[in-house]
Amino acid sequence: MIPAFASTTALQSALSDLLRMHAPQATLLASVGEEVVRVRADASTNLVGADLVPPDDWFERGEMTWLTRDGALLGLLWSEDGQVPNTAIQVLTMLLAAARMDGEGREAEVLVTQLPMATAWFTADLVFRRVSRPFLELFGLTDAEVAGRSLEQVFPDRPAMITALQQASAGRSVRLPDERFGVAPHQIWTRGEARPYFGGAAAGVMLTLQDVSGEYERASRVAALLDTDLPAALLTESGTVLHASQGLLDLGPPSASAVAGAPLWAWPCFASLPSEAVRDLVLLAARTGSARADVELESGERLPLSVRRTSEPGLLVAEAWTGQRGTQAPSGMIGQMLSQSEDATVMIDSSGRAQLVSERAAQLLGVEAARLVGLSLSRVLGELGVRVFTPEGDPLELPEWRDVPLPLRRELLLALPDGALRHMELRASGLDGEPSSGAGGALLTLRDLTALRRAQARVRHTARHDALTGLLNRTGLREALAAQTGPAVVACLDIDGFGPLNAALGRTACDRVLIQLAARLHDLAAAQGGSVSRLADDTFALLLPGTGAAEATAALQTLLLAPLRAGQRDLSLSCALGLVTLQGGEEPETALNNAEIAMQHAKRQGRAQVGVFDPGMRAQVARAFELEEALRGAAAAGQFALLYQPLSDLGSGRALGAEALLRWNHPGLGVLPPSHFLALASHSDLISEVSEWVVQQAMSGRSAVRAALPERFPEWQVSVNLSLEELRRSAGLGRLLPLMAAQGAPDIEVAAGSLLDHSQETLGLLEQLRTLGAHLSVDDFGEGASSLSALTRFPLSAVKLHPTLTARLPEDPRSLALVQGAIDLAHRLGLKVVAVGVETEEQLAVLRDLGCDAAQGYAICPPLALPDLLSWLSAH
Repeated sequence: MIPAFASTTALQSALSDLLRMHAPQATLLASVGEEVVRVRADASTNLVGADLVPPDDWFERGEMTWLTRDGALLGLLWSEDGQVPNTAIQVLTMLLAAARMDGEGREAEVLVTQLPMATAWFTADLVFRRVSRPFLELFGLTDAEVAGRSLEQVFPDRPAMITALQQASAGRSVRLPDERFGVAPHQIWTRGEARPYFGGAAAGVMLTLQDVSGEYERASRVAALLDTDLPAALLTESGTVLHASQGLLDLGPPSASAVAGAPLWAWPCFASLPSEAVRDLVLLAARTGSARADVELESGERLPLSVRRTSEPGLLVAEAWTGQRGTQAPSGMIGQMLSQSEDATVMIDSSGRAQLVSERAAQLLGVEAARLVGLSLSRVLGELGVRVFTPEGDPLELPEWRDVPLPLRRELLLALPDGALRHMELRASGLDGEPSSGAGGALLTLRDLTALRRAQARVRHTARHDALTGLLNRTGLREALAAQTGPAVVACLDIDGFGPLNAALGRTACDRVLIQLAARLHDLAAAQGGSVSRLADDTFALLLPGTGAAEATAALQTLLLAPLRAGQRDLSLSCALGLVTLQGGEEPETALNNAEIAMQHAKRQGRAQVGVFDPGMRAQVARAFELEEALRGAAAAGQFALLYQPLSDLGSGRALGAEALLRWNHPGLGVLPPSHFLALASHSDLISEVSEWVVQQAMSGRSAVRAALPERFPEWQVSVNLSLEELRRSAGLGRLLPLMAAQGAPDIEVAAGSLLDHSQETLGLLEQLRTLGAHLSVDDFGEGASSLSALTRFPLSAVKLHPTLTARLPEDPRSLALVQGAIDLAHRLGLKVVAVGVETEEQLAVLRDLGCDAAQGYAICPPLALPDLLSWLSAH
């Protein structure tokens, strides 16, 4: 098996090569084996840890793209200028997915078969081990013709390539010279690199080749411009003549012949062959960019010769600079051109030939200004490979300028020979007093609008997309919904408990969780031909065409089964899911709103719930909204009230205290019990306000009983029902702590289900309440989820049996046995037992016989307002 470091090294080299080819300005953060690496095109690679967490500054500037496959986050690609080609995203995703799929034990060189560029792995003896598919396609080979054969057998008579790979095998990274393969017209030019690598059981060589035939084709097009009678030649930087004009050929004696491929200083037109003056001129231009000198010709005349670099790398042009071809532009025209020098400007004559070309225009077209003067502009642009499109992308024919109505102003796209696409504004105006056509010549100006159009596109993109995940935002999803015509499902999901999760993990880790979830949702939507949107921090919506609610629910629930990575741990998420089925033609806002209503309905049912929209939900949500709004002002309006239900000792019949029961006197709906509104309050910040009011009023009621009946009830106590979630969230309770410390806290009844949380925070909270004087009881014991170990772990005083345990007494023998067992268990743990919901004297008698300590219910006393409670206590 290959060592982990060897596989990682080979993969990192491949990633660096891909970046250099497709996104040289970008930085990649990727999971490689058990490590996360940062890779750049300059081959620099740094280990950054075990977690794929982007640096904070990636969120503040530039553009970050996530690389995903099958819902898994493979890497993050970031570019400060925001320009990341789709090709880079595709090939990097493919390579990372291949590496992930095969795992750590995979032979590193097998990865080369997945690379989208011509790459070969060799042994140290230069025998082929693996090659990529593009490598075989580049040379028209099959895998059988390559595998196991030596480099010399596959490519005979290639000494430069063999020498370079031998140097790489010895430990040096080398660049290969450009080489031509094949026979015209099916020939290619390649440029490559060879570097040592370590993989498998031995060292080897990695060869990467790039097809640069396009560069040589462009050189040929540049050479085609040398259709001038002036002496001119196209050279390599080493001085080799690739093409010569007829004017240069005519300078030589009739008996001598010059052949392309010889250095310029060896051409017979020059005196004293080889001409040292010409050699020095070429070498100086190759180093500095341009040079001029008078050189002696074979005829004895002096030729002013200029040599300069072209816009194509590695190419020089030599030309006589005795004067300009064509007619001299009048000074008025020159002044008109200079006045617009910030633009690319070309002046053409009545036949469409360029007479004056600004440097900006020459730079834009990628050819020297002097090479354009005197030539037909349309023909030159065509030979250079310049293409013109409308702003919508439709191709345009290059015009014959004499036929173009002037003045002209329009926007177009210019596809340049180097592959760049520029947004340009073209303006053309007539010269020599010809306003309606170019018959007397024309002045063409091109203003580059690329930066402006890109900025506008970015603004449009930002207006429709979420900045963190790159998904659509609400506006973008509305547009997708508006375009949807057939059956579809809109699904809205909201992460359960995201607020506490964000507080626990921090912004960066939670951002990463959201990016991973967004990647999964994006893959799901893309597979259905749909769209996905991030509506808010933890709320997402999907448009899934051609599917049903049940199918969409199953797909989303399956998607959430696999945990997400958060820091050093795996995190399982649950979501509230709302769905609505569309038949086509629905208003986008209505469809999205219905899905959100179904999601809100699901959230009210608990964690990981699903709601499918029906029209009745809208009325429920409206009622819930109205109720919540009314609840916000209920305490201040004096609409809350407490009733007190006494509990009595079953041995003596003496009243021990009372449970405070909250009621809401709603102005329109009448008296509402807590079951009608506390669940609504618990989903918002209202629960803190309600809890604070209940505790304050309960303590006030307790003080009123003690003051009214000091001799009979000096230690009268009131209990209140609070969930642990309320206690944790209630800032108001923090404000009540000084009052509790001074007067003693009320007794607290905690739901049995909430004691399933055995955290130290829960224990500390209950201990604090006990030190303030509260007796702690487990409410609703024996119903639903509860933990028997909680009875020993937490500082409890009593258990209160759920009313369903006493409801079937005394007739049901099973209920009788169950109550007897609960009482015996509690007493063995030193806890008192209170029966709740006792309705009859028979139930009281049975509970007394079973040893129950106390009871409350209508058999003893119904819930009473404070004045009625005082009267009842006075009479009992």
